[in-house]
Amino acid sequence: MVFDEKVSQCQEEIAKIRNHLEPTSQDLKKEIAGDVTEIKKIMEGLRRSMKAEAESLKNLVNTVTSDNIEQVNKIEQSILETLNGQSLEIEAYMNYLNDLIKTFYGYLSPSNIEQLTFALKSKNVIIRPIPETSKPVKPVFTAGQYSKEDVAMLLGRIQVPNTKPEHRKIKTIETASIPLKHTVKQRESDVKPTLSMSSSVTKVREYKVPGVDRVCHVSLGKSGRLWASGVDGKLVQTDLHGNQLQKIQTSSRSEGYHTVTQDGDLIYTDKDNKFINKITPDNTITEFIKTGDWKPLSIHSSHINGDILVGTRIALKGKVTRYNKTGKEIQNVERNNKGQELYEGPRYITENINGDICTSDSLKCAVVVVNKSGRHRFSYTGQGSMFYPLGVCTDLLGHILVCDYHSHTVHLLDQHGQFLSLLLTQQQGLNCPCSVCVDDENNLIVGQRNTNTVTVYKYLQ
Repeated sequence: MVFDEKVSQCQEEIAKIRNHLEPTSQDLKKEIAGDVTEIKKIMEGLRRSMKAEAESLKNLVNTVTSDNIEQVNKIEQSILETLNGQSLEIEAYMNYLNDLIKTFYGYLSPSNIEQLTFALKSKNVIIRPIPETSKPVKPVFTAGQYSKEDVAMLLGRIQVPNTKPEHRKIKTIETASIPLKHTVKQRESDVKPTLSMSSSVTKVREYKVPGVDRVCHVSLGKSGRLWASGVDGKLVQTDLHGNQLQKIQTSSRSEGYHTVTQDGDLIYTDKDNKFINKITPDNTITEFIKTGDWKPLSIHSSHINGDILVGTRIALKGKVTRYNKTGKEIQNVERNNKGQELYEGPRYITENINGDICTSDSLKCAVVVVNKSGRHRFSYTGQGSMFYPLGVCTDLLGHILVCDYHSHTVHLLDQHGQFLSLLLTQQQGLNCPCSVCVDDENNLIVGQRNTNTVTVYKYLQ
């Protein structure tokens, strides 16, 4: 009897589970079918957009070709008019010579021969010189230099965001549970900063960097002092008012090639000689790290553990190398878990509060982010068909801030690579942004390639 009761209870429980799961499964099936329909519509929309983009590019090509042909026609018409004019001048001169010869023949009678002889001897006969003519300058056509990659950049790329799919919500079966008291204290590292995004971005101040023509990279030193570099390899240190404190000539150019360590040392790359220099606060310069055959482009000193992150390049590939404080190599990051190259030109590099390495690769047209173990997390490729990332930095909230040189904007991402907003745009006076860093007061410092002015913005509160 007891056994029969237990069997009956089990059957009732099974029936309850079935009554719960069958509708849920049906709902999931409908939801998946809806997703299939939506994906098909999206894909068809993508195909239409791609065809429209290609048609637009074809129209531009036809327009440029027509303009070039029209220019050729005008050049041809101008040259032919000049040559025809010269031909008429020569023809008129030949007629002049024929008339002159006829005149001379008229003097060949016995009665006029003496008069002709006298005229020739006295040099009274003046014959006009042959008109000057010139050879035409032939136009030259210089064919455009482009590749499949260039065309792909114009037409845009299709990609699937490198994020984990969101799990579908499933109704769970209600079961009895015993509430448990959490007695574990909250760790200090779990406490979120009190900072938050401000409702607007305001300009705090701006000043010029003496000795630098264009501000291609900025790095923050101690006491708010700033190091800034330009396209000519000049590296200048200023105070908060833009007064020059120190100046160094380097071989690097428009990359994020300098940083300040926790100890206050300036370290910067020597791209041509393939090593990294260190300058201590007492101005002692030492050759710190050699990078072998790889050219060092970008560098960053970790504020978490003092490690040094270096972006290097050889031929058509790049990598990120981690060194400890003493300059010992401890990690190399080159490929993702599928064996694909992660970098081509790692021009700017930084580290986030969670240890992620964020690298701005202008040749890949992406910000490549790996975790502290070197595993690829995601690549951010902008919001439009063209994205040319340069300077990159992070803040105390884990935001990633990156300059888009192409659209004259600064993009704001969360630490998972989700786009949040265009923090700064051309409408706010931004033009060709190249460099960004966050100062001790959590303000954003921005350097632009078209000027030697550094602008400071407040965006957190």
